[in-house]
Amino acid sequence: MGLQDKYKTLIDFAQNSKVANLSIVENDGVLHISGTTSPTNKEAMWNIYNQIDPDMRAGDVVMNIEEDGSEEIYEVKAGDNLSKIAKKYPNMTWQKIFEANKGLIKDPNKIFPGQKIKIPVG
Repeated sequence: MGLQDKYKTLIDFAQNSKVANLSIVENDGVLHISGTTSPTNKEAMWNIYNQIDPDMRAGDVVMNIEEDGSEEIYEVKAGDNLSKIAKKYPNMTWQKIFEANKGLIKDPNKIFPGQKIKIPVG
C-alpha cells in the first residue's frame, strides 16, 4: 500500500475542504502535505491523521498547514449560549468560540443578545 492510499481519508478531506494551495508530494517514503485552511479544518486534518497513525510513529507524513484565519461574525440572540451556538457549526465547540473571543468575552457564561462574536470556521 502506498502512502497516498494509506492517507486517502486525509487527502480526500483536504481536497474536499478546499485547502488553498494544496500540495501533496511523496518523496523518499514521506508524504508532504501543505496548504492554507481555516483553524477548524487544520485541526480536523490533524485528527484524521491521528486516527490513521495514533502514536504518530510512522514518521511518513509531514504536514505544513497554515491557518488562514477564516472566521464568521455571529450576532448573539436571546437564549443563546456558546454551546448552543457551537452546535450550528461543524466541528465547533464552545471552547473554540471562547478562545477566538478572549478579548471580548471574559466569562463564557455571560454573553448577551446583540453581541457580535467571531466563529472560527472553515
